[in-house]
Amino acid sequence: MAKQAPALPWLEAGENFPPLGDAWGHEDPAPGLLAAGAVLDVTTLVQAYSQGIFPWFSEGQPVLWWSPDPRMVLQVKNFKLHRSLRKGIKRFADDPSCEIRFDFAFADVINACAHKPRAGQPGTWILPSMVKAYIALHKAGHAHSVETWVNGELAGGLYCINLGSMVFGESMFAHQTDASKIALSALVAFCRASGITMIDCQQNTQHLASLGAGEISRPEFVAHLGRSVDRSAPVWDFKPVYWNQLLTTGTPDLP
Repeated sequence: MAKQAPALPWLEAGENFPPLGDAWGHEDPAPGLLAAGAVLDVTTLVQAYSQGIFPWFSEGQPVLWWSPDPRMVLQVKNFKLHRSLRKGIKRFADDPSCEIRFDFAFADVINACAHKPRAGQPGTWILPSMVKAYIALHKAGHAHSVETWVNGELAGGLYCINLGSMVFGESMFAHQTDASKIALSALVAFCRASGITMIDCQQNTQHLASLGAGEISRPEFVAHLGRSVDRSAPVWDFKPVYWNQLLTTGTPDLP
């Protein structure tokens, strides 16, 4: 007989999130699920991310809030720069028709992420309500886009959240080969140059693991948040010299 799911708290506007220890465990139907609600505004999003909570829900569902244990993160010092990607970055950095832009076309980036087909997924979790909420979060200065531009066209990119010295990765897309990987590489280079040591990846995937991401416990993740979110946030501006954080450091080349 299937185990009955525990009761799920419902959040009204302005209410605090439950303790993270109340999130559903591995024996429950949806491990990491913490609460449900109807509010997805800037205040609630900032409160959630600062505590290690993020929204993830599908069409027809309320806003579902999650705090998984363990947590997938990328320690930027552990970023795996594969040999082919290093060559692609060098070509990109040396080509005057190619550039990295931050926050030039945030709405285009999140909409591209929302509409990109993904293997094994019939639809998208980036619903119109999510797009609207994160555009508002961007206008409030907490959400950012990292964009790969080629010949004046948006070739790929990602969007993320930044609170203090903590970055939370959200989603990537690519219209051209390796455009999203180059955007992620630019984010890693920027984080290294800015003293940001960790990028939250939320869920474990083979692709993230291949780039150097790994799991840490929820308490370890929350402790890092506590040391990070109240620090000064960096100025979100990419300078070509940041590529040196990857190309001229001890980052190992991998096949």
